[in-house]
Amino acid sequence: MNSTARNVLIIVAIAAAVAFLPGGGETAGLVWSLLGIALAVTFVVLGVRFYRENRVAVFSLGDKYRALAYGAIAAVVVAFAGKDKLTETGVGSLVLVLLVAGAGGAAYAVWKHHRSYGY
Repeated sequence: MNSTARNVLIIVAIAAAVAFLPGGGETAGLVWSLLGIALAVTFVVLGVRFYRENRVAVFSLGDKYRALAYGAIAAVVVAFAGKDKLTETGVGSLVLVLLVAGAGGAAYAVWKHHRSYGY
């Protein structure tokens, strides 16, 4: 059997189970939540590994740029943690965009400082 056809049949079988079996929607919600948790744990583990591998470079940035980098990470975490509430209003959506854009600008400033020869 062709692998594409097999994959389509698997997806159709899962969709039918969710649609027609009792409790299928709750089970799908549980699986979706577990996948989200697994993704979050993966990001944390990769972040810890990246930090441990680049600890000397992080501490060589200096206090100002290290605080800027940590602040950018915190802004992204806060923005995406409150994404559902922030996007309910126009002002909240603007705050979300400004948080993410500000974190991107801060990350760019830290990267630019790191790549300069004078640090």
